[in-house]
Amino acid sequence: PKFVENIVQAISRDILMYAMKTLSTCNIVAHVHDEVIIEADRSMSLDRVCQQMSKVPLWAEGLILDADGYECEFYKKD
Repeated sequence: PKFVENIVQAISRDILMYAMKTLSTCNIVAHVHDEVIIEADRSMSLDRVCQQMSKVPLWAEGLILDADGYECEFYKKD
């Protein structure tokens, strides 16, 4: 079980890093596990950020991937 867990965590990390690269124009201030914390102007569309984060890397073609987000004044755990 530990071996499979490590593989899943490594792939999850690679997908998160891919998502962070697609958000390169955003001001990413931190990331916690599977979350990316972005400091943004109020005019930035949350839907657009979620669309960017839902993009699947070429090496993971066929993976069903979705992203969800929320807006707040200060970081909080959803």
